[in-house]
Amino acid sequence: MRLLKLVPDDTNIQFLKWRHIAMAISVISIIASLVLVGVRGLNLGVDFVGGQSVRVEFAQAMPPIDEIREKVGAIGLGEATIQQFGSDSAISIRTALPEGDKAAAERAGQQLVAGIEAAFPNAETGSVETVSGKVSEELLQTGALSLILAMIGISIYIWIRFEWQFGVGALFALFHDVTITFGFFALTQMQFDLNIVAALLTIIGYSLNDTIVVFDRIRENLKKYRKMEIVPLLDLSLNETLARTVMTSLSMLIALGMLLVFGPDVIFGFTAAMLLGIFVGTYSSMYMSAPILVWLKVGPHSFVPRTTAGMDGGERVERKDDGAVV
Repeated sequence: MRLLKLVPDDTNIQFLKWRHIAMAISVISIIASLVLVGVRGLNLGVDFVGGQSVRVEFAQAMPPIDEIREKVGAIGLGEATIQQFGSDSAISIRTALPEGDKAAAERAGQQLVAGIEAAFPNAETGSVETVSGKVSEELLQTGALSLILAMIGISIYIWIRFEWQFGVGALFALFHDVTITFGFFALTQMQFDLNIVAALLTIIGYSLNDTIVVFDRIRENLKKYRKMEIVPLLDLSLNETLARTVMTSLSMLIALGMLLVFGPDVIFGFTAAMLLGIFVGTYSSMYMSAPILVWLKVGPHSFVPRTTAGMDGGERVERKDDGAVV
């Protein structure tokens, strides 16, 4: 039986032919994402801003959002944030925490649920989630710190494992992936909570894995083809790893696509972030991390052993690939 090959053995796609256009698109996307986050902001979940959140699902057609906001405001718990959640008939209602102790928060949660059920008899409410402001601030700080440290740690590892230019390329690709994911959540106003932070860390890990596979092949070819120009060599390396990249990414995209359509609503945001991140991460491994090596002057000389004069007029050879000195 003949095996199915999604990528033929003789594939020769000139990826770097479009590196300038791809880089321009990526830079524009990064800037647009940062502007969206700055202007629209993120719809931070209760995990990060504190407050009380309850999910409401309507058995029949959902009333207009303005009507829901008016009736929820009449409950007397202050201005409410209302967002569609998962399906067309489900929403999330979030209100600020009342002043006082835990008992005051519990009473406010009961008041919120009772007010919703009285205003919308055909609505079904879930449990009330409550997070204090102090806890939410700590969660936000630790979540941001985990993303920053993960990116820095990955860049240092690649710097040591390969060359500093590879670390710069990997860091830029990771920054590209994370920033575009932030922009997506700012654009759609989907709830951004700890599940999304977990998705971002997973995206960073996946993008790193794909980038290292490509970098390892580039390093092998730099040692193997000493006289080849850097652009054809990078194209060769990308084509040699293309079958692995396509199979891995396609498998992930199919699984995440099914989970997005048929999975539970509680992980809808996580799945959406992962789906976007896998696509963007695959793109950045090809069109971000590799082309940067050209602009940073990486070439066959990058892995040639350095030779320096010794004290007795002899030579000392320092092998850059494994650190051994002869």
